[in-house]
Amino acid sequence: MFEAYYKEWLAEQLKAGSNERQRKLKEHGHAEKLFLEQVWWPAIGRTEYLHGEYEVSDFKDGVRFLDFAYLRHPHKIAIEIDGYGPHCRDIDRRGFADRLQRQNHLVLDGWSVLRFSFDDVKERPRQCQQLLQQLLGKLYSQEAGQEITLHQREIIRIVSYQLDPISPVEVSKALGISTQFARKLMLDLVDKQYLMSASHGERVRYYRLGKRKA
Repeated sequence: MFEAYYKEWLAEQLKAGSNERQRKLKEHGHAEKLFLEQVWWPAIGRTEYLHGEYEVSDFKDGVRFLDFAYLRHPHKIAIEIDGYGPHCRDIDRRGFADRLQRQNHLVLDGWSVLRFSFDDVKERPRQCQQLLQQLLGKLYSQEAGQEITLHQREIIRIVSYQLDPISPVEVSKALGISTQFARKLMLDLVDKQYLMSASHGERVRYYRLGKRKA
């Protein structure tokens, strides 16, 4: 499933941008693809607003490429995957200072910046997923007209992929949250008609998709 999604996303990305961006996308690295597979896709489940090898103006009047940019009004998020290879270990003081200045200028230009080590993406993807969800939840869940949280959107996505009704216990394991919190979120989604009860008794134990679409 992921491979099909990745090929479709990459083909769409290749339709726009400079020749250098096209080249970078065609040579998309293992770290960037692994981030999409192990962090972004499980955490978010959609690629709207996500751009790979996004070109931005450099503070030295040149250009640079962000590994990923999430551009959804009114915020813009830069996501970088950093490997601890020879290039990183051998960086000199000038190069180290230059990296910090580049990030500072992104912040001054209104970007939120997330940096993940390749080791974390590979060995601790759930930790990366949670950090990503927390940032998007903080930035977008309190917008005017935004009535469901990022966790709730993820619950709807999980339920939509299941043939059978799903319980709060299953959701809690999938999202790494408590069963009590999962049940609270799901009951709220029932009230808003995104989910509906699939139980016959008074106590709701299982849920399926409701009439309303997210």
